[in-house]
Amino acid sequence: MNSKQRVLAALDSKQPDKVPIFELYMNESSIVRLARLLRPEAVQVEAKKDRFGEESYGILDLYCLIAEELQLDTTSMNFSIGMNIISDSYCQDKYGTIYRLSEHGEPVPVKGPINSLQDLKGFDMASKLKLEDFATVQYVINKAGNNKAHFVCITDPFKVSWRRRGGMDSLLVDYMLNPQLAHGLARIATDFDIAAIDMAVKSGADVIVMPGDLAGENNLLISPQCYREYIKPYHKEIVDYAHKRGIKVVKHSDGNLWPILDDFIEVGFDGIHPIQPQSMDIVEVKKHLSGKACILGNIDCRYLLPYASTEEVENTVKKTIAKAAPGGGYIISSSNSIHPGCKPENYAAMVRAAHKYGLYED
Repeated sequence: MNSKQRVLAALDSKQPDKVPIFELYMNESSIVRLARLLRPEAVQVEAKKDRFGEESYGILDLYCLIAEELQLDTTSMNFSIGMNIISDSYCQDKYGTIYRLSEHGEPVPVKGPINSLQDLKGFDMASKLKLEDFATVQYVINKAGNNKAHFVCITDPFKVSWRRRGGMDSLLVDYMLNPQLAHGLARIATDFDIAAIDMAVKSGADVIVMPGDLAGENNLLISPQCYREYIKPYHKEIVDYAHKRGIKVVKHSDGNLWPILDDFIEVGFDGIHPIQPQSMDIVEVKKHLSGKACILGNIDCRYLLPYASTEEVENTVKKTIAKAAPGGGYIISSSNSIHPGCKPENYAAMVRAAHKYGLYED
């Protein structure tokens, strides 16, 4: 099997030749540090304050180098949302949301273009989406090659909605006090996501991953009833459309997803990421989802990858594969992303251990 075949088999809840290796996101500083570890002579660029979907081609070259050196089975890319720098600390996307940039470039919405039902009139994100927004996605796919499985991140309609409101708190209030506005935002977000799926397919994507946290460490951010009213129908519409286009969909959310895990199966998600180890036991999740959806992730990026020894990382990977891999339907990755706190040595150890222990017996 090549990498793409391996990943697609796992997303079909089947057993490939070995456990596929995926990573949702690596920020610029993590990419540069990893590349320096793996092939120091190839690093000619410095990390800057990155903005999601706006990485330079020099950084993308290093990302592809990492995928090649570590024999990752996937790439995972954001498309551009047209971030325009306002100042050193603020930027604005082309859809009107203003963000404060964290130290590492994480965009935190502070002001959105939608404040009332009146603002929804004529507000159309889908028509502003252009194939050029996927230029970096196409670049990575072309450079990494067709044998890998290429994931494209298309933000969950829940997150798209609260970004347009300038913060999650405003949307949560809408769920209680202004349901018409909440559904109007979800409609705009869903149309945008469907248009983005078309662009991703044209760009060569194999899998859509839908970021947007719905849970905290102990419980959901919203009630299951709110999920079923304001989000689930739109999730199903998006997943059904993606499947018609011949593409898989993975839902990303940190936290404890147990209250809506069966809803995700009813929606039709092909995979659930990242099965946060502080919130969900991977043995229980695998047993519950076996034959219904692939599980992705679970290698702790809060303590293990930032602070543990490489020996501890290898031992954890070995144990996790033993728990999650039997029968197929498992793709290994970190429990969120490779953030600036992760040691590059530990990520390399994680991937090498996955290659070592992830082989299925004939």
